[in-house]
Amino acid sequence: MNKKLLLASLLAVLLFSSCSRKSYVYLQDMKGGTGYPYESNYEAVVHRDDRLSITVSSKNPELAIPFNIYGGTFRVGEDGNVSASSTTHVNEKGYRVDVEGNIDFPILGKLHVEGLKVSEVVNLIKRKIIEGSYMNDPIVAVEFLNFKYTVLGAVGHNGTFSVDGDRITLLEAIANAGDLTAKARTDRVTVIREMNGERRMYINDITSKSVFDSPAFYLQQNDIVYVEPKYKKKDNEDRGWQIGTTLLSAITAVCSILWAIK
Repeated sequence: MNKKLLLASLLAVLLFSSCSRKSYVYLQDMKGGTGYPYESNYEAVVHRDDRLSITVSSKNPELAIPFNIYGGTFRVGEDGNVSASSTTHVNEKGYRVDVEGNIDFPILGKLHVEGLKVSEVVNLIKRKIIEGSYMNDPIVAVEFLNFKYTVLGAVGHNGTFSVDGDRITLLEAIANAGDLTAKARTDRVTVIREMNGERRMYINDITSKSVFDSPAFYLQQNDIVYVEPKYKKKDNEDRGWQIGTTLLSAITAVCSILWAIK
């Protein structure tokens, strides 16, 4: 066995083994110790088919009862106290935003809430209650009951995910889906969003801090996150690299054994 040939084979294996392709790194252009501004006042926007939990309270609890029921009746006693009848129940499923963007709210009737932020819905209900002289100090709380989004493409596991609350970032959504796979294109992470009767696409590069400035960094209800995989041609090149390295390693191993037993 030619020892020079064996030595050349071993050097080739070391060379190919050391040439590992660069793996992706999130936010590569961020610098440690540098401050970056962020939007701390972000609020989710109400869309059609959303379900909202809305509760009204007051320093005088009896005045708030009519605004927290769904079906049934209430009555005013001789002492002026308000109470709900036995057939009255709280709207535990929330208020669904219909196709016209409205909710049917007790006492106040139809309210148009599509396109409003949570705080704007709160202010709308407060204003209506005060203008109607129902109470002077209403306390209104609004939450999403069915905030969800979908992740597809080159991630650990595809699916639709629910959010406890109304605030989640694109990076958190990717993490919940099992992170990106080795085949993911980190510069082609797309968010598809329905707005004003149309669908819009926002393409993000998660290796850059510019993702923080994207309109889709904070996800909205029913957003679709699609992580584009690498092209098939690239996948073939990856497989060719793996096969070539494996064959070279096998040949080197055989040569080493033959040289050892010679």
